[in-house]
Amino acid sequence: MGRAFEYRRAAKEKRWDKMSRVFPKLAKAITVAAKEGGPEPEMNAKLRTAIQNAKAENMPKDNIENAIKRASGKDAADITEVTYEGKGPHGVLVFVEAATDNITRTVANMKAYFSKAGGSFVSSGSLEFMFSRKAVFEFEKTDAMDIEELELSLIDGGLEEIEENEGILYVYADYKQFGELSKIIEDLGIKVRKSLLKRIPTSPVEFSEEQLDEIEKMLDKIEEDDDVQAVYTNIA
Repeated sequence: MGRAFEYRRAAKEKRWDKMSRVFPKLAKAITVAAKEGGPEPEMNAKLRTAIQNAKAENMPKDNIENAIKRASGKDAADITEVTYEGKGPHGVLVFVEAATDNITRTVANMKAYFSKAGGSFVSSGSLEFMFSRKAVFEFEKTDAMDIEELELSLIDGGLEEIEENEGILYVYADYKQFGELSKIIEDLGIKVRKSLLKRIPTSPVEFSEEQLDEIEKMLDKIEEDDDVQAVYTNIA
């Protein structure tokens, strides 16, 4: 059927594979947020953010509504948010955020991923100082936007930095300013593509291509785990 057909099929399969992994993670984030702060997005900033991020990944509306309903259902699972810290191949630092209904299963999986790659866990809190926790907002830069005016509008909300990359603006602030900055952006009528709390390495490290190949094999295994919500490293 030709190379073009094979390319389209490969691209479609890759997209389906991504959705099969991403949607359950997004649904879990929505359920956790709804259980913590209630099912009304207007009254629950964490839920608003989770829904916003799900929509950015084209998650169907029914999936989002079902995830919210699960939080208040009689058989709602008791999901706990946990973090794991470790060192992987070539000393790469890895910080994992997870949401699980079975901590015993999740910690066993995480230890296996690190161990098989020649890595290991480190004491909880050991890597906190190696990463800065930031609130990050992504949205498209429109022709009507004036960056200097935008900076002035956001500075009271704790703005630290604005970066632009291929027409997308990235707004950074300390993670404690997430709620306040989110409201200011919303009041400005800016349509946010994605907003999240990220851990950014304070001292990024360069690795060779060969080293990165080994590191990425371990990271792929961790990211594929259904309980894992986010993975951060000190890779430059």
